Amino acid sequence: MTELVQPPETQPTIRVIAMPTDTNPAGDIFGGWLMSQMDLAAGTIAARVSKGRASTVFVDGIQFHQPVTVGDEVSLYAELEKIGRTSMRIKVRVWSRARHQEDSKPVTEGVFTFVALDDNARPRPVQRDAE
Repeated sequence: MTELVQPPETQPTIRVIAMPTDTNPAGDIFGGWLMSQMDLAAGTIAARVSKGRASTVFVDGIQFHQPVTVGDEVSLYAELEKIGRTSMRIKVRVWSRARHQEDSKPVTEGVFTFVALDDNARPRPVQRDAE
């Protein structure tokens, strides 16, 4: 687990409230729901970086450190780690905060790889800004 004691100082890519419909049979927030939120956060970065359509092609090393409970505010921080010719590697860290508290805790992290796609859903080069 990344040794962050506080959430990143940047604004989260996505912030959402965990709802009762998102629970598993044990009453915690379902890991699949959390993974889908992570994919949305990573996809937001991929679309902005590639300046177009991008698709998830690989998910690596998702780690669930602590459960998320109903009513928690879930903040997802996504950052670009690497750009390849057609791909982007994006790290997502998830923090949760109980609804009536100030302190957040790290709950999940993982790395998502996206590929930029053209109009025919074929890989295309990532459009990089002028350096």
